[in-house]
Amino acid sequence: MSSPTPPRPGLAALTGELGLLYGGDYNPEQWPRHVWDEDVALMQAAGVNLVTVGVFSWATLEPRPGEHDLGWLDDVLDLLHAGGIAVDLATPTASPPPWLGLRWPETRAVTPDGVRLSHGSRNHFCPSSPVYRERALDIARVLVERYAAHPAVRMWHVGNEYGQVCSCDLCAAGFRTWLERRHGTVDELNRAWGTTFWSQRYDDWSEVVPPRAAPYLINPTQVLDHRRFASDQLLALYVEQRDLVRAHAPQTPVTTNFMGFHHATDYWRWAPEVDVVADDTYGDPADPESRVLQSLSHDLMRSLRGGEPWLLMEQAVSAVNWRPHNVPKSPRQARLDSLRAVARGADGSCYFQWRASTFGAERFHSALVPHAGPDTRLHRAVRAHGAELRSLARLAGTRVEARTALVFDWSSWWAAEERAQPSDRLRVLPQVLAYYRALWRAGVAVDVVHPGGDLAGYDLVVAPQLYLVDEDDARNLRGVVERGGVLVLGPFSGVADRDGHVRTGRFPVPFADLVGASGEEFCPLPDDGVRVTSAELGDFTGTVWGERLRLDGGEAVATFAGADLDGCPAVVRHRAAGSSPVASATGPSGTARSGETSYVATVPPRAVLDDVLARAARAAGVEGVVPGGGPLPEGVEAVRRGDVLVLLNTSTVAHELALAGTHHDLLSGTDTTGTVHLEAEDAVALIERTS
Repeated sequence: MSSPTPPRPGLAALTGELGLLYGGDYNPEQWPRHVWDEDVALMQAAGVNLVTVGVFSWATLEPRPGEHDLGWLDDVLDLLHAGGIAVDLATPTASPPPWLGLRWPETRAVTPDGVRLSHGSRNHFCPSSPVYRERALDIARVLVERYAAHPAVRMWHVGNEYGQVCSCDLCAAGFRTWLERRHGTVDELNRAWGTTFWSQRYDDWSEVVPPRAAPYLINPTQVLDHRRFASDQLLALYVEQRDLVRAHAPQTPVTTNFMGFHHATDYWRWAPEVDVVADDTYGDPADPESRVLQSLSHDLMRSLRGGEPWLLMEQAVSAVNWRPHNVPKSPRQARLDSLRAVARGADGSCYFQWRASTFGAERFHSALVPHAGPDTRLHRAVRAHGAELRSLARLAGTRVEARTALVFDWSSWWAAEERAQPSDRLRVLPQVLAYYRALWRAGVAVDVVHPGGDLAGYDLVVAPQLYLVDEDDARNLRGVVERGGVLVLGPFSGVADRDGHVRTGRFPVPFADLVGASGEEFCPLPDDGVRVTSAELGDFTGTVWGERLRLDGGEAVATFAGADLDGCPAVVRHRAAGSSPVASATGPSGTARSGETSYVATVPPRAVLDDVLARAARAAGVEGVVPGGGPLPEGVEAVRRGDVLVLLNTSTVAHELALAGTHHDLLSGTDTTGTVHLEAEDAVALIERTS
C-alpha cells in the first residue's frame, strides 16, 4: 500500500517565520543598480517582508533565444536576502519578448475576428502554441534550476493574471480534443449543442471550430463549452510550469494571481491546483459600492480552498492608471482596504508595485514609493501600516467561521449572460452583490460555495441567480432544506441544465416543490417597474424582472399589483414538511426546525432585499458577528477572524457600537468597556479581555 501524499506547503511556510506578509511587486530591472540599495533600505524601514520579482522580465533574462542574462537577478536576490526580505519569484511567461512572436508568428494569439495580435503589450501569447509552451518551460527551467535553493526564494509565482482567449487553428484543435474528452462522440456533441437548430449538425470532429465572427447569434452551448475549454486550457498551461517548479523545489509553495470574479477563469477548477490562493483586487475609491465588492471577492478567495488563509497579491495604494478617471485613494482608504482583506482571511497584504515606474503603460499607477520619493504622505502611511500589521500577527493562520453560504458558479454565469436571453439587464454579478450586500450590512459571515460543494455546515444558503444547475448540484441544494436549513433563491434560477438547455415543465423545475410555486413565463418588466404589495415587506416597486408564478402550497409574501402580472406572487416562502432537526446557534443541538425556501421573482429595492435576507437569517438561527442583530451603522463592516473582531468604519462620520465586556484594540493598544467608538475612516481589531 502506497504512503499518503504529504500535504503541499502553504502560506504557513512563510507566515510562521515572517508573520503577516507585506510588500508588493518589485521590478528592479527598470532601475539602475544604485537604486536597489535604497529600495532595500526603504523596504526594511517600511516593514516589507515579501516582494514578487521577475513577473515581466523575460526579455531582460533572455534577450535573444537561448542566451540568458541572470547576473542582475543573482545580485537582486542576494541583496534582498541580506536585507531579510523574502522573494516570490515569478516565471516571466506572461509577456514573451518580441523575438518570440517575430520568429514564430503562431505564438501570437488570434482574436475571434481572425486578427493575430502583435507584441508591444502583454498577454499576447497563444496558450496552445507548442513553441510558446516549450520556450516558456525553458525559461522557467533556467530559473528554477538556478534559484530553487536560493535562501531568498520562499514562493514561486507562475505567469501572471491568466485570462486571455485565443481563437487560432491551434486552439481550434485543442478545443476539439477537449470536446471529445467531454462528450465522447460527435453524436453526443450534436445532442449537447442542439445542432438540429439552424442546420448546424456536425458529421466529423474536424468540422468543429471555436466561436468566431458570424453574421448573427452563435450557438449558445458552443460558446459555453468554449468558455469552459478556454479556462481549462490556461489552467493546463499553469500546471505545466507549476509541475516543473515543484520537481525542483518540492518544499516551496507555488501559486499564480487570481483576479476576483474574473469572467474568463473558473477559479473553482483552478483553486485545487495552487498551493496558495493569491488575488489581485483593485477597488475603486470613487465608488462607495466598491468596498462591498472587495469584501465579496475576499470571501470568495478565502472560500476557494475551504477557508484556508490566502494572500492579497496586488492592490493599489492610491490611484490606478487604467480607468477613464483615476481617483486616488486617501491613506485612510488604502489602510481600510488592506485591513479588510486581512479581516476576511488574508495572511498578507501586498501591492502593485514597490516603486512607481517612470515609463511604460503603468507609469501613472500608484506605488509604495511614488515618483516624488519617500518623503511623501503616501510613503509615510506605507511605513505606518507596515508597523500596525505586525500588531495583528496573531491573525496569521486563523480562520473566519461562517454558517451562511452564497452560491456562485462560473458555468451558470457564462450561460446566463449569453446573448438572446429574455433580458440583458438581469446581470449575474449585480444580483450576487445585492444579496451579499444585505448579509454584509448585517455583519453576517459568508462563505462563497460551488453549488456542488459541501453544504453540511451551513444553516442558510443563498443562491442569488443560479440559472444553470445540473441534477447532482440541484440535489445538493435541495439537501439544505431537507435537513432543516433555509434556502433563498433569486430569479431565473434552475432554468437550464449543464448543457444550457432550458428544462421543460413549470420552473424552477429542480426546485419548484421546495419553492411552493411554479412558473410558466418569464416577464422582463417595463423601465419604470411594476408595483408590488406586501403586508410583511411593505409595498415597493419590482424592477427589471418578473415571473408568472402560481402558488403550489407556498405563501405569497409579496404580490405584483398591476400590469400583466397583477395578482402573481413576487416573493414566495415555503416551509418544507418532514424536514430533519438541525443544530441551531441559538438553541440546543437537535432543536427541531422545519426547512424553508424563499424565492424572489423580481429585483426588489435594497431595503426590501435586506428584509428578505434578515428574515431568512432569523429562520436559520444565523446572527451577525456583532451581538444585537439588525444592520450595522451605514459604512461599518464587521468580521470576526479567530478571536479578533475587526470593525471597519468606511464612512466619513464617527459611529458607536455597544459591546458587552472589556475589549483590547490590537491596533491602538487601548482598552474599551461597553461602547466602542469608531472614528471616521478608522478601524479597530478587538480581543475580549477575560480578566
